[in-house]
Amino acid sequence: MVTDIPYLMKAYRSVVWLNSFSLFLVVGLIVYTKFFGSSVEELFRHPPFASSLDVGFLTNTFQILCAVPPVVCAFTFGLNTTIRPRSQENLFILCSAFLTGGFLFNEIYRLHVVLAIAGVPKLATIAVYAIILLAYAFVFKRRIQSTPYLILLIGLGLLFLGITVDSLHLGSGAISSLLEGLPKLFSEINIAFYFWYVCYREVMRSLNPL
Repeated sequence: MVTDIPYLMKAYRSVVWLNSFSLFLVVGLIVYTKFFGSSVEELFRHPPFASSLDVGFLTNTFQILCAVPPVVCAFTFGLNTTIRPRSQENLFILCSAFLTGGFLFNEIYRLHVVLAIAGVPKLATIAVYAIILLAYAFVFKRRIQSTPYLILLIGLGLLFLGITVDSLHLGSGAISSLLEGLPKLFSEINIAFYFWYVCYREVMRSLNPL
């Protein structure tokens, strides 16, 4: 596919506005929680139930965002296979749905935590995920390069930053919660936007073929 420069520039402008708006909301929420809520740490908890709205709010938001890519990719795959069943893009969209769906499954059921309790080192689980991600990038390298992939790279970079901070075990407290939670939150904002934009573009191409 030939790279569409206006399409890429529009995507990058949109993601800048999205991140700026999200940062404004998050800062407002942190300020609100600091003065009127429980505590900043509570925003990232995994409680069995919430005693107030702010408990686990950003963690729950992160998990909702994790559901966007697999749902959007699965819908796009279903639509594309009906309109253009022989399109080469279908395999990319399908594998993207499985990849992001696997990440969603891990986040909801905390698979890496369960495996760690069972004796599987967390580093080994992360290594397996990294290999799967690299295989995906290798197979669909040319397809990804035709998209605003810098958004995806930023999202993945922020995700690995959050994972790294988590592995350092900095302890409890507002600062450590923010250092781990905010990179993960903004990683999924960018990743969700990337797959939504790519799928939107693909649907429009299918509905309006040249």
